[in-house]
Amino acid sequence: MRTRTERRERLVPHTVDGQTELVPEPYDIEVPIPPRDWDHIVLIAALGIVGAGLLIVVVWSTASIGELLVRTDVAAVVAYGAATGFSLGWIVCMALEWLARYDPVRVRRPRKAGHVFLAADMAAVCVHGWVADSLKVGIIGAVLSGGAKALWTLLLDHQAAPLDPRTQQWVNIRRGKIGGRLALAASLRQLGRVEKQALALEGALRSMPDASPDEQPNPADGPDAAVLPMARTPLTTKDAVRTAWDSGLRDEDQIRRAASGALGKAISPDTVSRYVRALKVGA
Repeated sequence: MRTRTERRERLVPHTVDGQTELVPEPYDIEVPIPPRDWDHIVLIAALGIVGAGLLIVVVWSTASIGELLVRTDVAAVVAYGAATGFSLGWIVCMALEWLARYDPVRVRRPRKAGHVFLAADMAAVCVHGWVADSLKVGIIGAVLSGGAKALWTLLLDHQAAPLDPRTQQWVNIRRGKIGGRLALAASLRQLGRVEKQALALEGALRSMPDASPDEQPNPADGPDAAVLPMARTPLTTKDAVRTAWDSGLRDEDQIRRAASGALGKAISPDTVSRYVRALKVGA
């Protein structure tokens, strides 16, 4: 058995002038070297080969389909950018297959969608070969895409380890409970945000003057034509902050938004803090 030397440390007592302390002391130890994990090495090599093949397929498909789209007088940047969507579609579906490899039910949809995107990609490559008077080259390019997809499917099937029915049901129940907690947390956060907006709006509406339905404008030639109307007192910043405070708002940021909405202009946080401190002292 092969071994290797490793440097480690241990605490040993050391006494100086009658005072004992634990100090680190280095020492060497021989540990066995585990044998090479050839299964893991082969798997990594297979992943590298499949990844390199996917890169080649994406470049080939993008070049072929991009040249096909350029024939329609589309800008080259737009044409080649759109061409990447044919390959990236089924590659993204393969990534989703990998994430759902332990659940045979969830893996079906991305696998079917990947086949659809792959068929569109292969058809576009064949059309380009036919338009360019080289149908054989187009078919070869389409076979490359199909081969990359087949290799990935084989690799995925090798890595997938479907659970037994009862364990799969347990996982589904746990996933549902955790998903419900996430959904509830997101809903509560959304409700909290809407409630803050409602409080701010209510505070702004309370600060607005009430229009009397019975109030009618005086005619120009009426008995009160010579009476000048009294100018309304404009709402001050202090009044707006007090109104927001009286409406039940206590957070300074909420008070500032409500008062700014009532005044129609922004109020500085320092001003709001000063008035809030005065209101707290008065309370």
